[in-house]
Amino acid sequence: MVTRNDPLGRPTVFARLPAGRWVAVGRLDLNSSGLLLFTDSGELANRLMHPRYELQREYSARVQGNPDLEALRRGVQLEDGVASFSSIYQEKEATGTNRWYRVVLKEGRNREVRRLFEAAGARVNRLVRVRYGPVELPADLAPGSWRELANPVILQKL
Repeated sequence: MVTRNDPLGRPTVFARLPAGRWVAVGRLDLNSSGLLLFTDSGELANRLMHPRYELQREYSARVQGNPDLEALRRGVQLEDGVASFSSIYQEKEATGTNRWYRVVLKEGRNREVRRLFEAAGARVNRLVRVRYGPVELPADLAPGSWRELANPVILQKL
C-alpha cells in the first residue's frame, strides 16, 4: 500500500524504508506494481509529479480485449477530461485473449492507464510501472526491495 497508515492494517511501502521523512512520488493502486520513487525533498517531489512538467511514466500492461490503439493515441474522453497515451505499442505476442502493451503517459491521473483501456473497450488485468521520467525499474530488483539511485543528480536537473 502506498500510504502512511492503512485503516485495515495492511503493510505499507513506508514500513520497508529506513527512518526518515519520505515523500512517495506518484502512487500505484493496490492492483499495480513496479517502480516507486521516494524522496525527502518536497520540492523535488512536486517537480516529478506536477502535470506541467509532463514527466513520462511508462507501463507494461496486460490487457484483455482489442482496444482501438489509434483512439488511445488521439485521445478519449474520460470523466475528468480527454486523455491519451503519448506512445502505445504491442509489447509481446498475444496469449489467448490477453495482449501486453507498452504505454507512456505524460501525467499521472488516478488509475489513468486502466481507465483509458476501459474507455477503448478493453480491461487491464496486470499493470507494472517500468519507468518514471529518467529512472527505469532495474531488472534485478526483487519485488518489495529498494535501493538508492546510483546517480540522483539526474533528478535534480529536472
